[in-house]
Amino acid sequence: METHLTWYGQSAFKITTATGKLLLIDPWLTNPVFARGKEELAALDHVDLILLTHGHSDHVGNAVEIGKRTDAKLVSNFDLNAAMISVLGYPEAQAIQKEENAPPVYAGNPTGLLIALRDGPTIYHTGDTDLFSDMALVSRFNKIDIMLVCIGDHFTMGPARAAEAVKLVDPRIVIPMHYGTFPVLTGTPEAFDRELKQRNLKAELRVMNIGETITLER
Repeated sequence: METHLTWYGQSAFKITTATGKLLLIDPWLTNPVFARGKEELAALDHVDLILLTHGHSDHVGNAVEIGKRTDAKLVSNFDLNAAMISVLGYPEAQAIQKEENAPPVYAGNPTGLLIALRDGPTIYHTGDTDLFSDMALVSRFNKIDIMLVCIGDHFTMGPARAAEAVKLVDPRIVIPMHYGTFPVLTGTPEAFDRELKQRNLKAELRVMNIGETITLER
């Protein structure tokens, strides 16, 4: 059994675990760079968990539609969880407490996600968080196999700050995200690669194509 990771563009990912569970992170499938977004959205007939990093529309994305159709459990911070229910109508029974489509109310602080899969890799998704020193604590208690890191700049870390984040976390593999969706997101994988090399970091850079699925080793 293997773990599979699919990138939909921006910060949206699908994880299919070795035990057959399906997880979605920041599921904005109908973003402007994923040509098959509507078809992929319609084809999702079973989702176990939807994990959200924060309440911006490019991260909340299609979460409510998916949740209502698939009975997926919603995982987010307490305030975002409450806003998703009260403002956007996410089914309350499926909500796990832990712009245009974003809730026009306080939706909590932005977060990253640490996903430790049984019989699979440990994945760290930075969300839209900037570089901060406590990222070093992530790897103190968890060996990070895969780091999904924003590099687009403007709203998030750019390539240089993202490389510093990789230095703190020390993952086995790093996958850039949150770039190229809009012109203002100017960070590129090429610039990120240069920044990683300048720091002599040992993490393997894996640049995914939009819509691509890769196999993740434990």
